[in-house]
Amino acid sequence: MNSLKNFSFKSKTPLGAAVLLCSLSVGHGQQAMSQSNENRKNVVLFLVDDLKPNLGCYGDPVAVSPNIDKLASRGVRFNKAFCNQAVCMASRYNIMLGARSTSTGLYNFGTEFRDAYPDAVTLPQHFMNAGYHAESMGKVFHIGHGNTNDEASWSVPHHKEKVIEYLVPESTNRELTREEAYFENTPMYFEDFPPNRDLPRGAAWESPDVVDDAYADGRVARHAIDRLRELKKNPEQPFFMAVGFARPHLPFSAPKKYWDMYNPEELPMPEYEKDPEGAPRYATKRGGEIDQFKPIPAGQYVYADSLTRKLIHGYYASMSYMDAQLGRVMDELERLNMLENTIIVLWGDHGWHLGDHGYWTKHTNYEQANIIPMIMVAPGVAKPNTVTGQLAETVDIYPTLAELAGLKKPEAPQPIDGTSMVPVLKNTETRVRDHAYHAFPKGGHLGCAIRTDRYRLVEWTNMNDPEAEKGYELYDYLNDPLETKNIYNENKKVAEELKAILATHPEAKRQYRKGRN
Repeated sequence: MNSLKNFSFKSKTPLGAAVLLCSLSVGHGQQAMSQSNENRKNVVLFLVDDLKPNLGCYGDPVAVSPNIDKLASRGVRFNKAFCNQAVCMASRYNIMLGARSTSTGLYNFGTEFRDAYPDAVTLPQHFMNAGYHAESMGKVFHIGHGNTNDEASWSVPHHKEKVIEYLVPESTNRELTREEAYFENTPMYFEDFPPNRDLPRGAAWESPDVVDDAYADGRVARHAIDRLRELKKNPEQPFFMAVGFARPHLPFSAPKKYWDMYNPEELPMPEYEKDPEGAPRYATKRGGEIDQFKPIPAGQYVYADSLTRKLIHGYYASMSYMDAQLGRVMDELERLNMLENTIIVLWGDHGWHLGDHGYWTKHTNYEQANIIPMIMVAPGVAKPNTVTGQLAETVDIYPTLAELAGLKKPEAPQPIDGTSMVPVLKNTETRVRDHAYHAFPKGGHLGCAIRTDRYRLVEWTNMNDPEAEKGYELYDYLNDPLETKNIYNENKKVAEELKAILATHPEAKRQYRKGRN
């Protein structure tokens, strides 16, 4: 399917260039080239697991994130960007397909998108079809929980690294842990998903005094640097590179020096640890991800201050470790004089609850699980060091990158829900959306949400009985940024206005089941 699979990027000879042009004309001639390859911009897409916008450039006073802050100074920072579903697998399908989960029915782990859309054209494939070389490293697609990589999306094999990783023997007692079984797709534990609960829990954090490359994100950065050096040797070949970092996903495994950057007593503690008043019970159902780690008290969600502070410390330390690895890649792009010819996007796959509402991790329709960092650097298009309040979604990245690179508007077999943000990059006051849309299945219900500048409305539908009475949540972020009270019953006028917006979206698809749909 991909004519560049076995192509070596070491050749500098005219013959090598001829072979390259031939392979492109045969394998990727579907899109007319409006400009020569030499003038086409490269793309580097940073995908970061569980990264909420607790960053210096987003106004966090304690975050140590100098490299992401520097990246933001080069382009446009989106202050109101939201994921389309607050869980790893689905969110990565959202960015790669340009389609919301509600359009595809791809909500749950263990569902391969190719089963539902065999001929789908992913974001990197769209670039490959235009003559780009595409490769990936680290956590890009969600590999684990029964999901695998998509080989058709890349010109060369994906460089996989660990998501769950321990260096301290006491963290696991040298045994396979529950989360390792999930992420390694260990066959014997996937006959009856989820894996055997008799497996031991790994530690929620560790902080050994080791070099950065001892952990996966350091090795991902090293691999990205090595590949950039090789790709630099063929400047006539534009490339699309996806670099995926695992931290700050649990476990909070990061070298000691990053933990030492923070005084735990100065870290922000959760301001509101209760469910929103008046929220439907299924909307506040907790996920069990954090329970898979020790010493988390299973089934308890408001922890002692000491444990809460330790987890928050671990999150910040892991974020700073990741930031340093991203900085290494950015420094190499600068050293290779590639910055002026490279479009760069930083994207967090979803937000993360740090004890607010008594929640940890993601898996909700609330603000902290859905708001994400999104930074776009587009030389010659985006004015450096600018900020926009434009509401944006994960699915917008696909058409935005396509337009920035001069590619045709994506027309794929799968739904394309995204809107190009290029007008916003050119003028940060421009508005191309008046709301963001996201969803999450929980407690037998599907919650579909509209987020405007001020409000969020969530409509909950019983997935087993769609005709049953729907549940609603309405939050006013001007007067209640912590979501302490569901005001749906008190503000029906606003609710009806938002319900009218929600009604403009197609009916949400049910979870795709192979052989059923």
